[in-house]
Amino acid sequence: MIFNIQRYSTHDGDGIRTLIFYKGCPLKCQWCSNPESQSFSPSILYDSKNCKGFDDCVLAFPAAIKRNTVKGLEIKRELIKHPGKLKDVCASKALSISGETRSVDELLEEVEKDLPFYRNDGGVTLSGGEPLAQGNELVHLLQVLHKRHIRTNIETSLHVKWEAVERCIGLVRTFLVDLKHTEQEKFRLFTMGDAILVMDNLEKLAYFGAHIIVRIPVIPGFNHSEAEIKAMVDFVSTIKGIREIHFLPYHTFGVEKYRMLGMDYKFNNTSQLEDKDMLPYTQYAQEQGFKTKIGG
Repeated sequence: MIFNIQRYSTHDGDGIRTLIFYKGCPLKCQWCSNPESQSFSPSILYDSKNCKGFDDCVLAFPAAIKRNTVKGLEIKRELIKHPGKLKDVCASKALSISGETRSVDELLEEVEKDLPFYRNDGGVTLSGGEPLAQGNELVHLLQVLHKRHIRTNIETSLHVKWEAVERCIGLVRTFLVDLKHTEQEKFRLFTMGDAILVMDNLEKLAYFGAHIIVRIPVIPGFNHSEAEIKAMVDFVSTIKGIREIHFLPYHTFGVEKYRMLGMDYKFNNTSQLEDKDMLPYTQYAQEQGFKTKIGG
């Protein structure tokens, strides 16, 4: 399931790229800037600023959507089993649906519109969510892109079974791997995941000779300390073949989406980080022999 296709990106790999965002992720990172990507099912977003009070949505789903004279529109999303039916109900577009099924042929058609821009080392980047948590259609797409000599990167947390990683080796030019923490309990507390699984997969992926760039999202209150970042850099330095680390400063670009999804954002009182905040980390990584970059 796809929730966005972004064209003409100059991030997430070399050259001009087409980004395909897959919906669904096994992690629940508290700072996630794409919270609509976490669910493997379509998500309902409600933007109260666009609501005109026509209440067509209330008429369509009276058990799940109600108009409160004080709070405005109240949506019990768990009662809406088929969110796609809401797609064309709201004339003002205050209600929107994130997530749609697209076939490999449909995705390839979108990608091929941008082929003229890939000549100077550009290509496609598969993002999410977690692309590697998708089904066999992901491998099919990678195979088709590989046959057409379209350079493809994958953004991944590697928080999947090894088999899901292994099936993509040889079809992906660069794995852009998010390494969030190396301490098991803190990783679990903030992401509901398993740090050991990620670290093991990273070591295996490097062993098989894949080209890997490690990306460390720097999050205040989670890993924004020299001791924690150094521990991550030191871990990466034990893995042969990885030569580059990017540091991604925490930002608040996705905060509004939490409100639209009816979700709580636990980092509400957290200020964005600046590039200068990354300098001690890039300096340490460079001292360990890594090429570094701030941002994607």
